[in-house]
Amino acid sequence: MAAAGPGDAGTGLVRRLISVAPGAWFAGTAGSGGELWFMIAGSGRLAAGPGGQGDLDAPIRTGTGMWIPSRFRYRLNAGRRVQLDAVALPASGPGPAAGGQPLIAELDACEVEQTGDRRFRVLLGPGRGCEAATQFVGEIPPGRAPEHSHPYDEVVLVLEGRGVAHAGGRDRPLAPGARVHLPRGLPHCLENTGQATLVVLGVFHPGGSPAAKSAPAP
Repeated sequence: MAAAGPGDAGTGLVRRLISVAPGAWFAGTAGSGGELWFMIAGSGRLAAGPGGQGDLDAPIRTGTGMWIPSRFRYRLNAGRRVQLDAVALPASGPGPAAGGQPLIAELDACEVEQTGDRRFRVLLGPGRGCEAATQFVGEIPPGRAPEHSHPYDEVVLVLEGRGVAHAGGRDRPLAPGARVHLPRGLPHCLENTGQATLVVLGVFHPGGSPAAKSAPAP
């Protein structure tokens, strides 16, 4: 069986960090809003469907993104030790219903997009198997971008690098494993204070482009 860390409280998006030992398994049923997963490290095999099998049965590895639709059962069997990020979507709210079929996407096969000096790759989102929310990996070079806000609710997990999150008039240090919640419309920026690229995993709802920004207040 797997060990799961605490979820992010107080948001419509609930994040869990899950560890599965080699040869062990992690099984359950996706919540009423569906779930977006990302394999931070490890390898294994995922089966998912209304009965836990049949719709998806595929190998997964470091860099695999996964969409588990609402109420679908799943079972992940670990080969090498698994570190898994799992974000449950809200049961209701703006945007399309969180339905569809289970799906996987490989980060290294995703197109690199760019906004300013920041690069990102979308694994799952509208038009990519998950209409309700978006999962992406972003790369932030050393430096600080102008403060901005987004028209969506977002949770961010730091995968690599160090920096500072400036949000809502407060600053907090960023290091691998750090989690940040960025509510819709909250002015913020993520600053890379190191020499290497700051790499983050983001999930936001409702889905769209990571480059989308809210219009400034008049």
